[in-house]
Amino acid sequence: MDENLLNDVLAAARTAGADAAEAVFAQRQSLSVSVRLGELEEVEREESRDIGLRVFVGKQSATVSGSDISAEGRAKLIDRAVAMARLAPEDPYAALAPAERLARAPFRELDLHDPTEPSAEALEAQAREAETAARATPGVTNSDGGSSSWSASTWRLVTSEGFSGLHQASGFGVSASAIAGEGAGMERGGEGRSARHASDLPSPRSIGAKAGELAVAKLNPRKLDSTTAPVIFENRLAISLLSPLIGAISGPSIARGTSFLKDRLGQQIFAKGVNLLDDPFRPRGLGSAPFDDEGVACEARALIDDGVLTTWLMNISSAKQLGLESTGHASRGLAGPSGVSTHNLTLQPGDKDLAGLMADAGTGLLVTSMFGPSLNGNTGDWSVGCSGFWFENGVSTGPVTEITVAGNLIDIYARLVPGSDLEIRGASNSPSLLVDALAIAGK
Repeated sequence: MDENLLNDVLAAARTAGADAAEAVFAQRQSLSVSVRLGELEEVEREESRDIGLRVFVGKQSATVSGSDISAEGRAKLIDRAVAMARLAPEDPYAALAPAERLARAPFRELDLHDPTEPSAEALEAQAREAETAARATPGVTNSDGGSSSWSASTWRLVTSEGFSGLHQASGFGVSASAIAGEGAGMERGGEGRSARHASDLPSPRSIGAKAGELAVAKLNPRKLDSTTAPVIFENRLAISLLSPLIGAISGPSIARGTSFLKDRLGQQIFAKGVNLLDDPFRPRGLGSAPFDDEGVACEARALIDDGVLTTWLMNISSAKQLGLESTGHASRGLAGPSGVSTHNLTLQPGDKDLAGLMADAGTGLLVTSMFGPSLNGNTGDWSVGCSGFWFENGVSTGPVTEITVAGNLIDIYARLVPGSDLEIRGASNSPSLLVDALAIAGK
């Protein structure tokens, strides 16, 4: 759907009674193939074309979406949106991005689209290679399979404030899951990687081998007595420790007053030297974009600068409610109001690798998997189920399981020490993180 057609939708919405409107067209194609035990298990193909429309009638608004993009389908969509807006309650903060905050063409080229479209046979070969490598790992006894995928998406946003922007991106992924051991002693290990360009993926063989290695390493875990000890969160999952931070500094949470950081803007949250960057302009980044989902220009910024919290993450609505300006972090689908999200989030590395962090800690817990986190958003009290490895004198003594780690995030963040082993794996990344003492609940 081209820009002119979306402009026609906006014009028709204005004629139908809308004071302002924005229209989105989204198109997606995807192909995924999975294998298990050397046999083809599933081939899935998806193609979709959808249109979304948000209209404003005074301070009332409504958002609708549909997959019928014919002239008749668009007319019904417009009528329904305007009728819904007239019945909606007034919202003094809902609005389109003002013209002065909109991104302007030409937009920065971020190299997010690889035109390669692999065949199902090519994806099957990658999935097989990953699974074969996982099954070949000594100690692996079974497989949960291997998979490979491709996708391509187009997102075009046009608003009655004069914005028009096109975002195109591709995605490639390979994963494998291995099982080691027998019966009640079975352990699973998985590895998967995603990239914008096919050439940026690690080899399927290396992905499968890593899955097998992770499964075997978990064999014969023991339980721990409850204690307090240093805890290291491995780089593969350490960013999960920062996920509550992102929710706590989101504009909507601050506007509702439901954040444990609501009074901490401009204050020291982390130790000096800790920096958390959000960069929307990383070439080929999984979170890269020149503009957000409301058309506001994105910009790189340090959310945490030398340990200090510098900003809230805001869309137009939360910015208006707080008397501030959008930070270009609006995130939305075709239907429903905008939320907020980061782009390419990266906690900058420290000086010591994982072995160095373990040596500094002496004796403690290395967390390699986490599940079932619990958070009190008002206080920052946090706990999570986990498993990993116990270490003494900086050296692993073997796997441990059925553990809960708990603490208050304000306290945890203040004592957090980043390692040097940063690895860019997705849109949010962190090196391993050491906290000098946390409550560990075991047997």
